[in-house]
Amino acid sequence: MTSIGSEIRSILERDSYWSVLRAYGYAGLVSGGPWVLSILSIVMIGVLAVTLGVTQKEVNAFQICVTYLMAGSLIWTGGMQLMFTRFAADRTYAGDKAEVLPNLFGVLLVTMAGGFVWVAPFILWSFEGPFFQQLLLLSNFIILSGLWITLISLAGMKAYRRILWTLARGYSIGIVVALLASPWKLNGLLLGVLTGHGYLLFSFLHYLVREYPGRSLLKFDFFRNRRSFYSLFAIGTLYYLAIWVDKFIFWFVPVTSEAVIGPLRASIIYDLPIFLAYLFILPGMAVFLVSMEADFAEQHERFYRAVREGDTLMHIEYRRDKMVYAARQGIYEIFKVQGLTVVLCLLWGRDLLHVVGISPLYIHLFYIDVVAVSVQVLLMAILNVLFYLDARREVLIITSCFFITNMIFTFATLHLGAETFGYGFAASATLSAFLSLFILSHKFNRLEYETFMLQN
Repeated sequence: MTSIGSEIRSILERDSYWSVLRAYGYAGLVSGGPWVLSILSIVMIGVLAVTLGVTQKEVNAFQICVTYLMAGSLIWTGGMQLMFTRFAADRTYAGDKAEVLPNLFGVLLVTMAGGFVWVAPFILWSFEGPFFQQLLLLSNFIILSGLWITLISLAGMKAYRRILWTLARGYSIGIVVALLASPWKLNGLLLGVLTGHGYLLFSFLHYLVREYPGRSLLKFDFFRNRRSFYSLFAIGTLYYLAIWVDKFIFWFVPVTSEAVIGPLRASIIYDLPIFLAYLFILPGMAVFLVSMEADFAEQHERFYRAVREGDTLMHIEYRRDKMVYAARQGIYEIFKVQGLTVVLCLLWGRDLLHVVGISPLYIHLFYIDVVAVSVQVLLMAILNVLFYLDARREVLIITSCFFITNMIFTFATLHLGAETFGYGFAASATLSAFLSLFILSHKFNRLEYETFMLQN
């Protein structure tokens, strides 16, 4: 992420209110653009499809299908995303970029073919719709599985502007195709999403093939013991499971959900507030990118450069203190900005729900969900710092805690009653954030010892 940090620093060096606004706006687009564009495109397809004569029932089924497809594909590929990103970073650092592209094709083969193997029987046995509809669902899942891998690989190249423009084009194409195919109802809308995501997958692949050299077509070196990091695979999988487990619980407990299409269910009580709340993480994500990548990343690099070049102990400790201060300030800035976001949502939450057409009965759940996702941004920032310190074991402990507590606390709220819904996710995120802060503090206190004494 160093190049994005240097780009943000170059904007901030102009020392004006406009430069600050530009820096935070750019950081917000980079960090939250993919999420916002995907959500807005799905919502836009649904709204426009209704005006073209598609029934609300078909639109609801379409949005639920896409939600499940994204959740399932993210969980399926989350571990491989982190594992392959570390492999590609190590090969690039070692000056062996020619190994990246064939292994990328290997990862794509594993994730896409593996996804087909387990998803195809599930769709064919569980969905009673026409075969064309089953084929569209299966194709969407396979394309999404490949898309997340290529997206994270392109992000590793620091091609953020290219990612944003390609995402904008891809989702625009998906919207147009979905609307043109809307006479086919659900199948037409799924075809539009498949077209948009297919365009994104092959566009990203095109960029990657052009940028990375390759001496062979297909390799699986990322599975080799000395080059693989299976702890990262576990971390990625557990993190996405932790994010989605409360949603799945509310979807499949009969008293809080209803059947929509095939085996897929939705929770009218839980879904609207939580997904609306996630739109309010953009301020915190922008601060996260500016603070961590423009400040902490620079101090981190200076600390380890001092270690590598054999600087004096006094100067190394000084660099450590500067790095700790940058991390503390970044976390404080995120806390401050997301806290202000929460306050504004508390003040204007009812008006916001009225504007988007959501019943005011959801207001208390919306409040707690905004708090929960704000704490989640803080947790992401701390995990990011721990990743910089290569604290994989500690991150694995935190993500395991996040997953287990979210599952247990969410089940507990179901027994406690509707007035406690959402508190399970919020309590889990808060507990995990406090745990991560404790671990980070302990890690910083032992940093010199671990840097010098625990190396092979």
